[in-house]
Amino acid sequence: MKIILLGELKGKGGEGDVIDVAQGYAENYLFPNKIAVLATPGNLKQLEQRRNNIAKREVKRVADANALKEQLDGKNLLIDAKVGEEGQLFGSVTSAMVADAIKEQLGIEFDRKRVELKNPIKVAGVHAVELSIYRDINATVNCFVGVKPGEETADEDEESEVVEETVEVEETVEVAE
Repeated sequence: MKIILLGELKGKGGEGDVIDVAQGYAENYLFPNKIAVLATPGNLKQLEQRRNNIAKREVKRVADANALKEQLDGKNLLIDAKVGEEGQLFGSVTSAMVADAIKEQLGIEFDRKRVELKNPIKVAGVHAVELSIYRDINATVNCFVGVKPGEETADEDEESEVVEETVEVEETVEVAE
């Protein structure tokens, strides 16, 4: 079934695109939610008349998305999480937690559905999280989970001190025998 999209549909296209979808998908989801209309000759004629306006809106959306990318790309976020032994988290970091951190720390409203976590974050440390802003425009933020920036090296130093102490204790035991 041929339809005309009235807005962006992730993975399918943007406003004004004529695409082919399953009839049930169109009738049960796209039409009731006013995401698309049927591609009739009348609707196609109206689309041709609106092409100029759609192109102007698209240019504005891309410019806004690029500006948002500049604000977000490469930023560091601190996400508080309860950490158990060996750096394991109690639970995991969700996309909603990342979106809330963006809002609180950077002052930017960001939709949690646009946070793309490939795998759930279940270990403390620094994790790169990709944010889908608009179509092919993405930004990457660094999430410090359970640690503060610069703190991840402090843990390694403490562990090396403990190893040195055990070596000294083992040497004294051998001398005593």
